[in-house]
Amino acid sequence: MLFDFHFKPKFFEIIKTYNRQKFMADLMAGTIVGIVALPLAIAFGIASGVSPEQGLKTAIIAGFVISFLGGSTVQIGGPTGAFIVIVYGIVQQYGIDGLMIATLLAGVMLILMGVFKLGTVIKFIPFPVVIGFTSGIAVTIFSTQIKDLFGLDISKIPADFIDKWISYFSNFDSTNFWALGIGLLSIGIIQFAGKLIKKIPGSLIAIVFMTVLAFVLREYGGITAIETIGDRFSINAELPKPQGFVLSMELIIHLLPPAFTIALLGSIESLLSATVADGVTGERHNANTELVGQGIANILSPLFGGIPATGAIARTMTNINNGGRTPVAGMVHAVVLLLILLFLGPLTAYIPMACLAGVLVIVAYNMSEWRTFRSMLSNPKSDVAVLLTTFLLTVFFDLTIAIQVGLLLSLLLLLKRLSETSTISLFKEDIPIADAEGNLTEEVLHIADGIEVYEIEGPFFFGIASKFDEATKLLGNKPKVRIIRMRKVPFIDSSGIHNLDNLIRMANDEGIQIILSGVTPSVYATLTKAGISCKLGKEYICSHINLAIEKANSVITKSKDMKQTEN
Repeated sequence: MLFDFHFKPKFFEIIKTYNRQKFMADLMAGTIVGIVALPLAIAFGIASGVSPEQGLKTAIIAGFVISFLGGSTVQIGGPTGAFIVIVYGIVQQYGIDGLMIATLLAGVMLILMGVFKLGTVIKFIPFPVVIGFTSGIAVTIFSTQIKDLFGLDISKIPADFIDKWISYFSNFDSTNFWALGIGLLSIGIIQFAGKLIKKIPGSLIAIVFMTVLAFVLREYGGITAIETIGDRFSINAELPKPQGFVLSMELIIHLLPPAFTIALLGSIESLLSATVADGVTGERHNANTELVGQGIANILSPLFGGIPATGAIARTMTNINNGGRTPVAGMVHAVVLLLILLFLGPLTAYIPMACLAGVLVIVAYNMSEWRTFRSMLSNPKSDVAVLLTTFLLTVFFDLTIAIQVGLLLSLLLLLKRLSETSTISLFKEDIPIADAEGNLTEEVLHIADGIEVYEIEGPFFFGIASKFDEATKLLGNKPKVRIIRMRKVPFIDSSGIHNLDNLIRMANDEGIQIILSGVTPSVYATLTKAGISCKLGKEYICSHINLAIEKANSVITKSKDMKQTEN
């Protein structure tokens, strides 16, 4: 049933058997994840066109709610790189109020997705679409960090991808080599320090080291050319407070497409993260509850000044690797971030912007999936077309358009493949007999004169419906009985029903009896609901081909008897 959805957050399941030992493990894992999330929350906030404080608020509020009300035991939520492009675009066009409304709308959409039990459906979004827009987002994130990485003197960066790079090349002569050095050194530290020191993330090591170095250079070396977060933003070390915003129907209508993109991205990333986590922990997440939890988080986050949030694979895996096994670890991670904001928030003002650019360059590299992208280029041409189309639209146009077009292309290709795999076979003399396992035997079932048997293999939808119509019209002599064998038809859509209804009506006009054979229970229920079984007559819907042949023979015999009586 569609509305038998039950909201079952994992927290309320595990709390019944929770103990001190589990809490100590969650406390350790949550503390480590909170420290790991700190630089990412700040970097994602700035790259999204908002303040670092808003990135932290998102990780605190949404991170807590996703763990508390989500459908996964180990999911860690917060701002992610996938949202940077869409959030930046909304902020530039509609401002912070527009971002708040879009995030709220996305939250409502996520809740509806969960209530209507679309969690399992979302997992089947075509892989070329996911890789296409993920790689496209990675390229876009990288391109947005060039200014801070090189310390370029550009007052306003163009939004268009090509214009952005034209502006970069025109201003490379203004490169700040102090900033470039810090950025490149940060990248090097992240890449190599993380491998040497497993327990501490390379991004945190880079930020701490570079912040101390920048402070020393500024205070004692007289180097003032290194821009820091404090030069561009001010961070208030206080509890998140409710934020007001202006709501209008016109703005809501304009923001529906980007809100849908946020909801779709959030659902894909969170369910992918939860699925990966299940493979490691052996647990099983509730996809629909997870979507509802994500939706509530994305409604509350903007009300306190936050931005969109979703499940983060890297932070979730960090949680698992450090012993986190219940939602309490994710809640601890949010509390740790809150304490950092309250007591250490002012210190983040000394973090160099070039260092954060280096962090995001690594994030973009990890998101790019370039090895997977390259290997997919040898896939069937249709998949490559979807991959490249989604990728290029993401980079050069808009993420919302890219997802919509990518999904549309995938749907069209899927329908094309389904219609190609669905076949119609005509038998007029003998029918091969299969055993219980579906293997053909040497036996055949004889078909009497005046009977035709059509076997449909595959879904009876609009693609095959036209084929079936063409197949029946090509034959010259009209039979007395036409048997439609449907044992290999998993479902029938409205076009198939319409086609079947027309076939029955025209057959009645021409004196041809239609008999259905091997109809599966699900297809039979659809036919009954559509009134086909009543129109045809339930006695002409047979469970097996042998019964259908017997029924057809009786129709032929009855027809002959009537003719003899007339004569």
